[in-house]
Amino acid sequence: MSARRDTKKEELEVTEDIDLENFHDVDGSRAHFSSTFGLVLSCMGCVVGTGNIWRFPRIVANNSDETGGLVFLIVWVIFLFLWSSPLLMLEYGTGRYTKKAVLGSFREFIGDKHIWCGAWISMVTFAISCFYSVVLGWCFYYFIYYIGHALPVKEDEARATFKDFAEESHWPVLTHFLAILLSGLCVTKGVKTIERVSVVLVPLLLLIVLFTFVWSLTRKFGDKGIEFLFTPHWNSFLEPRVWVDAISQNAFDTGAGMGLMIPYSAYMTRQNGIVKYGYLIPATNNLISLLCGITIFGTVFSSLIESRPSYTQADIINIMKDSGPASTGLTFIWMPVLFQTIGDFGRVMAILFFLSLSFAGLTSLMSNFELVTKTLEDFGLSRKFGMPLAITVTFLLGLPSALDINFLTNQDFVWSFALVINGGMLWYMAVRFGVGRFRRFVVNAYSENDWKLTPVWQFIITILVPIQALVIIIWWGIDLITNESGDGEKWYEFGRETLVMTLTQWFVLMLILILINVAYLKIRDRMRGQDFMLGRETDPLLLPSSGYVTSGDVENSLTISRDLKGNLIEQKL
Repeated sequence: MSARRDTKKEELEVTEDIDLENFHDVDGSRAHFSSTFGLVLSCMGCVVGTGNIWRFPRIVANNSDETGGLVFLIVWVIFLFLWSSPLLMLEYGTGRYTKKAVLGSFREFIGDKHIWCGAWISMVTFAISCFYSVVLGWCFYYFIYYIGHALPVKEDEARATFKDFAEESHWPVLTHFLAILLSGLCVTKGVKTIERVSVVLVPLLLLIVLFTFVWSLTRKFGDKGIEFLFTPHWNSFLEPRVWVDAISQNAFDTGAGMGLMIPYSAYMTRQNGIVKYGYLIPATNNLISLLCGITIFGTVFSSLIESRPSYTQADIINIMKDSGPASTGLTFIWMPVLFQTIGDFGRVMAILFFLSLSFAGLTSLMSNFELVTKTLEDFGLSRKFGMPLAITVTFLLGLPSALDINFLTNQDFVWSFALVINGGMLWYMAVRFGVGRFRRFVVNAYSENDWKLTPVWQFIITILVPIQALVIIIWWGIDLITNESGDGEKWYEFGRETLVMTLTQWFVLMLILILINVAYLKIRDRMRGQDFMLGRETDPLLLPSSGYVTSGDVENSLTISRDLKGNLIEQKL
């Protein structure tokens, strides 16, 4: 045992003395973003989408009582700094160093036996993309619909339009397919098409969002909605659902834990300041969400106070919560009403708004397809075959969400909340590898012209991230069991957002991934003819080639590593 420990110590010492200049050829042998501007817009496009414009306002509405929604916003901002930004640092650093997607990165940092952890992250994000593409299809439909139809004057008309399309027709199947097809085509050539599309679509989206925000501020009684949004109801701090929705929404907003930034950062070089991006991009993203929330709340309060002066704040919030199952139709119902008040130009703005919303969803869904196709590339399947496979499977698994809006609502909650577990998987990878080691060598020593990642980040990742995840999941579960909260459904029923429904889906996915990982290890060992047992650990050694060696390999040469198929390959230090 002592010999094994000594060998491991020697490996770590060799690792930390390696010339970091030679880790990767970043100047020509690998594809990368052509400019900082394109990189930033691509990362923004990855996370700025319907989650900001469609999901955020409805989540705020669902977590607001008749007094106000400020408490939710406070908790949401707290999680930006204690959850989302720290985890995104892990993703940026991991992808930039390994040049691989999530599965390949996990294998590279902590070994074959933990591939299922990376697979969990990839599959949760893939599950999100299956219903996200349905919502993107809604955006396509509304863009086309208002080219040929007048805007609704009252919310009753807008509500009827949404219900006829999203709940009582099969049109979402077609728009779901179109959304997937366009997103897949946008990643056919990897970083080149991603950057070109983002440079055009993201600025247009931001301009229209800013315009609608400013216009909503000019609406009579719009200030009442803003005042409500920033009024606290302090007892809401004691509501577990507020904390659950705040952390899942912040993760959904920023992409933290989704693994999307790992394949994107694989196209980055050491000249790209990932610490700067890890702080500034999520903060900008949350600012955009807040602007969208102010726009929606100002519009709803303005329209209802003018048309129904007798309505109280409680009445208005109840209407917002009743905008489709779990308020899924909030943006699609109220934004057309807002644009109608502008006059003749309002219809043009409505068309442009839903076009920009389509662009936002498209750039976000692109990142999901990039995650899938790059993962398949890491395991030997070329992009020209991997991309059509991703399109086909996403379409088939997204059909239930396209056909049943209640199923979509269930998938939205289950897999958005699962992003908390995704964060736990990233935490596990960092702890197994060494959080301090990751901070010093994978981020700080491997960066040029960037901010330094401080020990505060190390403390957050090591201590606060697992505490947050465990407390929120356990608190939410206990609250559902003891108080039978959650959409009026009992915790043990297979309802839309119940404890049993959520845990069952998580357990099934996790069990499948673990079994596949075990089967892979057995098949690999049998094919390689190695005489080591399944339960024996492989000691990782970080090399300039980002490979793995066993303790036995170290005795012979430090130029031996393994590729993703487990084969030994020779590397030059």
